[in-house]
Order: sequence, then C-alpha cells, then structure tokens
Amino acid sequence: MLEEMDESCTGQLRSDAARNRTALLAAARAVFAERGLDAPLDEIARRAGVGNATLYRRFPTRHALIEAVFAQRMAEYARAVDDALDHDDAWSGFCDYLLRILRLQAEDRGLADLFVTTTGAPGGELERLRKHAFVGTVELVQRAKAAGELRADFEHQDLVLVLMANAGLVHRTATAAPGGWRRVAAFILDGLHADAATVAPQGPTDDDVRAAMAGQACATRSTHQ
Repeated sequence: MLEEMDESCTGQLRSDAARNRTALLAAARAVFAERGLDAPLDEIARRAGVGNATLYRRFPTRHALIEAVFAQRMAEYARAVDDALDHDDAWSGFCDYLLRILRLQAEDRGLADLFVTTTGAPGGELERLRKHAFVGTVELVQRAKAAGELRADFEHQDLVLVLMANAGLVHRTATAAPGGWRRVAAFILDGLHADAATVAPQGPTDDDVRAAMAGQACATRSTHQ
C-alpha cells in the first residue's frame, strides 16, 4: 500500500519497487526460457523473491509480463530478417535467416513459443515487431524463389510450420539432446532447395496458420491463473 501511495505521489517507482520489477523480469526471462510461455507465474514470483501480489501489481496480465520480457529478443528476430534481405545471395540469406531463427528458438523455449503464437498486447511492441518480421519474411521467401533456389511451392506460412516443428523439438530435446535441432535443420534446408523438391501435399492457408497461432496464444492465456 505504501508503495502504491508513494508512486501516486511522485510518479516514479520507489527504489525497492524498482528492484522488485528488475527481479521479476530477470526471473521471468529465466523461467520462460526454461519452461516456455505457459510457465507458472507463481514460480516467477518465487524466484524473484516477491509475493504474487507484487507480480500482479507490476504485471496485471501474463501478456503484459511477456511484452516486457521479450521486446528486446523479438527485436533480434526483426533484425534477422533485415540482415537476410541485405544478403547479396538470396538463397544464402534465406538459409542464414532460418538457421538464426531456429537457433534463437533453441536458446530460449519462451522465444520458441513466441515465434509461433500471436501472444502480445494489441498494438504493442511485440505486435509491431512481428508485423515487421512478417513483411520481411514474405519478401525473403519470394526472393529465394525468384532466384530459382527455394522450391517453388514453398510459401511464407510454411516457414511458420517449420518454426512450430522446431519449437516442439526444442521442448522435447532441451535436456537430453539440445543440439538435435541443428541436424533436423540441415535436413529441412536440403529438402527446401529447388533441386531436391518433390511434389508436396497442399499446404495450409494463411488463415489456417493464423488460427493455429491464435489457438496457441489462447492456450497460453488460459494458464494465467
């Protein structure tokens, strides 16, 4: 109560409140990285050394906490697209981008989840960065296809499927075989090259993929309590 009164009077966080916020963000980064976006918030509060009430006062929703924790890492995602588009060779740029994103997923289970959901506050920073990355990814795919290197039937929504598959792989192998994603990535890239392409089944539509991502976001949101 004193903390809230102090903030309302000064418009600034008291030093102890600021420390609590810093501790909560550090704990959330660690717990989300280990256990994914549906990790128990109680565990985050415990590791931060604060009560649940303090966590909810600072971050009223799971989405608010995720937004604060992952804005900087999502910016890495957006930069990866920009760097790939700057690459002189379209196929090399595509390969570098895909491997970079798969590695980011492997390093952080929370980020692995975030790449394949629509989690984030409407109009927030995560949504802005996700839209930026989406536009760049569409261009990256088209460039690689136009160069005759990426198989012609590959669409941007197929990339989301690859990231969903890698997120599952990361979750299952994080402890026992943490480098397994690299081997699977090599197989995927070989299969995506135009020279290796065989006829693939009809893929999901853009709406199908968006619905899957939104469904995952709802599953994450349901674990807030």
